[in-house]
Amino acid sequence: MIATRLSNQSPATSSRSMPTGVESECFATNFYHDRAYGLDAAKILPGEYYVTEDDMVIVTVLGSCVSACIRDPQLGLGGMNHFMLPDNTRDSDGSGPLSAAARYGSYAMELLINHLMKMGARRDRLEAKVFGGGNVLPGFTQMNVGQRNADFVLEFLHAEQIRVTAQDLVDIYPRKVYFFPATGKVLVKRLAGMNNNTIVKRETDYRAQLDRANDGGDIELFS
Repeated sequence: MIATRLSNQSPATSSRSMPTGVESECFATNFYHDRAYGLDAAKILPGEYYVTEDDMVIVTVLGSCVSACIRDPQLGLGGMNHFMLPDNTRDSDGSGPLSAAARYGSYAMELLINHLMKMGARRDRLEAKVFGGGNVLPGFTQMNVGQRNADFVLEFLHAEQIRVTAQDLVDIYPRKVYFFPATGKVLVKRLAGMNNNTIVKRETDYRAQLDRANDGGDIELFS
């Protein structure tokens, strides 16, 4: 299993500079063996990502955060991130490409893409499947947090000319996502009947961290 800890490396890992005050994204370090699929698995939390060329599964649970599953189909090499945009209400124009929120989102995406390229992927072969952006955080309904995250990831991939082959975005449900980089398949389970307290706390804490720095259900297969 190829695994490298990048949290202590310089932001130069990405071609886009790290937004001032925001901690580096971390390479996932939580692993287990998934008995259902008979594969080793990497579990990524908010603010983490993982890239592998091994036959394994990358797993995450999304609320209002989004994940991009990006892959070079010729190499069977792929990775997934898990992020949310910081609050941009203090920017003079929070929707602009130079806002702190957009800079952070771009950094999170480029970190994943650049790691794929370091492992041999070609940018012109990359394809993406994107998930998340649910409206699950209490108190943030008027801010459309999930919608803003979903809009950002689609706009970023369009600007970078990375083809989006599947998406399951927004709505009101958290999602559990299983990404199989070797084949490109993604399983998404909408957690309609799940107690969301863990997801809400995890994402609320993550959002608070970003803002400080910035001062079950049906299963669907995406093959």
